[in-house]
Amino acid sequence: MSTLGSGSQTIETIAVIGAGTMGHGIAQIAGSAGFRVLLRDVDRESLARGINSIEKNLAKGIQLGKLTEADSERTLQQIRGTTILDDCAAADLIIEAAPEKLDLKREILRQLEVASDRQFIFASNTSSLSITEIARVSKRPENVIGMHFFNPVHLMRLVEVVVGSETSETTIETVTAVGRQLRKEPIVVKDVPGFASSRLGVALGLEAMRMLEQGVASAQDIDTAMELGYNHPMGPLKLTDLVGLDVRLNIAEYLHRELGTETFRPPDVLRRMVSEGKLGKKTGTGFYDWNKDKEARQSHSS
Repeated sequence: MSTLGSGSQTIETIAVIGAGTMGHGIAQIAGSAGFRVLLRDVDRESLARGINSIEKNLAKGIQLGKLTEADSERTLQQIRGTTILDDCAAADLIIEAAPEKLDLKREILRQLEVASDRQFIFASNTSSLSITEIARVSKRPENVIGMHFFNPVHLMRLVEVVVGSETSETTIETVTAVGRQLRKEPIVVKDVPGFASSRLGVALGLEAMRMLEQGVASAQDIDTAMELGYNHPMGPLKLTDLVGLDVRLNIAEYLHRELGTETFRPPDVLRRMVSEGKLGKKTGTGFYDWNKDKEARQSHSS
């Protein structure tokens, strides 16, 4: 599959850097859309976990009647794994889903440009870091853009296309077209701290934490207020558990520093929980006890 449109670039192969929560989801939807996909992580174990997660997602889709066995097989056949970063430089579009560290993202971009002179597009899945700052190390900053997906990637419809100060119109048109082929709804936003979604979402999450600190209501009741009162599919505290409290803390500190507003000052409860290793679902404990929920589900299924 390729994307062809007025002023857009042909995309046939997509490389995804990082096979974690976001990366494997991006690889899955790209494979499902018919793109050739190269999924890269630093070691074979991380890569295997990513592929295994894709297989589980597809199996769930079959179980729910949303996919067929043939759909699953076709998707998996489109995806190839590698631990060699330079392999990704052969792709038309490279989507970086590495940890939220500016220096790391810059180094990945720098190394890929050294590996190849091809005119690939480099799209960062960052939820808050500046695309313009990432692009400063690039020889082709016009080809650098943000492509911010949402978790779980295979279910969430939105993708934020974030435009850096030197991003070209061709790059914007191409990435927007790819987003639609991935069955997402793209919105185009300026490169400002937090973009649109993170800025609004983090503000809501931090205020929910302050309410919890003040004893306004329990975590469950605060979340229920937003789920039933505002039709949110998930409350802000449970969402924070899924995203990771450490990730939310890093983003809040960045937004507080860049925007200079008390709205984004991290609450004490967030700092304390991160220091105690209570990072949410990935550690089993956050604003909710995920181990307890897991045990209850296992007991129910048996």
